[in-house]
Amino acid sequence: MRAGTGRRIPNNSDVPDLKHASAFYSATADANLTFPPLAGDTRADVAIIGGGYTGLSAALHLAERGIDVALVEAKRVGWGASGRNGGQLHSGQRMDQDYLERLAGAEAALDLWKMAEEAKALFHELRQRHAIDCEWRAGLIEAVHKRRLVDHERRYVEKLRTVYGYEHASWLDRAALAERLGTDVYEGGRLDATAGHLHPLKWAQGLARAASNRGARIHEGTPAVKLKEGAARGVVTKSGTITADITILAGNGLLEGIDEETEARVLPIVNYILVTEPIGAGQPGAAVLPNGEAVSDTRFVVYYFRPSPDGRLLFGGGETYSRPIEEDISNRVRKHLRRVYPRLADVRIDDTWCGTVAITRKRLPFIRRLRPGVYVASGYSGQGVALAPYAGKVLADAIGGDTARLDRFAQLPCPRFPGGKLLRFPTLLAGMAWYRLRDRL
Repeated sequence: MRAGTGRRIPNNSDVPDLKHASAFYSATADANLTFPPLAGDTRADVAIIGGGYTGLSAALHLAERGIDVALVEAKRVGWGASGRNGGQLHSGQRMDQDYLERLAGAEAALDLWKMAEEAKALFHELRQRHAIDCEWRAGLIEAVHKRRLVDHERRYVEKLRTVYGYEHASWLDRAALAERLGTDVYEGGRLDATAGHLHPLKWAQGLARAASNRGARIHEGTPAVKLKEGAARGVVTKSGTITADITILAGNGLLEGIDEETEARVLPIVNYILVTEPIGAGQPGAAVLPNGEAVSDTRFVVYYFRPSPDGRLLFGGGETYSRPIEEDISNRVRKHLRRVYPRLADVRIDDTWCGTVAITRKRLPFIRRLRPGVYVASGYSGQGVALAPYAGKVLADAIGGDTARLDRFAQLPCPRFPGGKLLRFPTLLAGMAWYRLRDRL
């Protein structure tokens, strides 16, 4: 992995492997925010596995209810997808409302839209109430990469405005989009005024700080080994055991060996990101993204990009379905960048990294009570910046007695991948070969 500009977070002998994947993110985050490992056995009302958006939000909302929470994170808070992602906060679920209507019916689709809007509102409420400076910037464009998709996407904008009452979506024709992006490779796009982008690691750290301030116990450098079930429930870690009546699985794509039921339905995949030298991106009059929006496109294997506050372009493209391939990420992602911005073919790359996210077969989150005393929220399929903190609150509400939103998510189908845990990777590889071909056709 190529080192970026700025400093890396220093090692701390009490917490192993403290370096976050992205030097770019960690150089501008809080290097001094650390939490001690679990030392010995303890008790809690609720144990949480995973220190990303889901687990931290659940810890915060439970602690605010006066519930004793102990959260364990194998490495650092935000070390997984929460601190490595492209920093885009979208409206809706991962799949559009047309798909949700076909899958679950109009009423359920409307409920899911409303909950996604609640997720955005929760983001703003939390960052304002807890003074989380995460570099929020409004504006996100969904760019259409094939001409044959334009009519459908234009109708979808109108549907959002008329059927769902969402007046913040508008259509950009090819010329208007080219002016906003600084490239003419897309056929048009949907501008979403209340979606946007942020610094994902700062967002995770802000949630951690808020949860800790409310009394949640957070333990970094504490890998979970297995669940304890039966009369004495809880979590066994490498440095001690948490006995708790309730456990939340909030590790998303990094729960290997913890729960077979979840692993059979939630598949980890690896995304790759680069960030350029400062090129003026996102600044008025710039050649690239002069209005400062984030962008994702309609490819199945999505390209996503956005400007940074200091004028760099952060660009994500490509994914793999086994172990991360960290060698020569720069050239791996640069080939995708060139397709969108040929003018940046030789731009200097200042940092690259990869991160594990998690998908489900239907690309809808796996949020439910698995069995008595065990809850799970994962499989956000690239939509976790808004949905994961919201899922944490949904779980906290359900544990507190309000199960309405959890019940709605639990009604969504989340089938096992063919072949279950053992054969899901080769099955997915075969399917993704078709989708990559479809993106090019």
